[in-house]
Amino acid sequence: MCGRYAITLPPDAMAQLFEATPANDLPEVPNYNVCPTNDIHTVVSADGARRLGAMRWGFIPHWYKTPSDGPLLINARAETVAEKPAFRAACRTRRCLVPASGFYEWTKDDEGVRYPWYITHADGTPLVFAGVWQVWERGGERLVTCAIVTTEAKGVMKDIHHRMPVTVTPENWGLWLGEAGKGAAVLMHEAPGEGFTAHRVDRAVNSNRASGPELIEPIEEE
Repeated sequence: MCGRYAITLPPDAMAQLFEATPANDLPEVPNYNVCPTNDIHTVVSADGARRLGAMRWGFIPHWYKTPSDGPLLINARAETVAEKPAFRAACRTRRCLVPASGFYEWTKDDEGVRYPWYITHADGTPLVFAGVWQVWERGGERLVTCAIVTTEAKGVMKDIHHRMPVTVTPENWGLWLGEAGKGAAVLMHEAPGEGFTAHRVDRAVNSNRASGPELIEPIEEE
């Protein structure tokens, strides 16, 4: 799964990277501890143009009467996203990209103590997650929400967790966004599994209130 990540790219760098027009209400960066229900940076494409904007991380199906009317859907499984009632329409027509610098995952010891790891590209380039999005409206409230697509762990992730976010390489951004016709489904099942690096970080990140660049600094394994 993907339940926490970091983003350090400035908005103008993100806009340039994706050749997207930035919105005026983008979340603050850097953020070394992006958590579910936070507003996050996303890229969508419509009418031949890309837009960098903000969405709430936590997909809200249209039948929810309130944002907390059911489970918090921060991830969508690649294996079932096209069939699940909550996601299937979004998977066909509302796909987005989610830029990140790296993400966190946890292992547990025999006593249940959780140890966090920070995973990023070995070459330092940004990660770009596959996402799906949905506009939820009820009683005058309107939220633009999203979920990150995950797949079976590959490469270094296999020793940390059984799931990982689907990452999209630059040559496939247009396909995932719907700019290059059909065939985006293959990107979920052939997502890159190599080129990642992982290191242990301090357990301070276990708290969703933690912040600061020290959260991603490597530490000695206990």
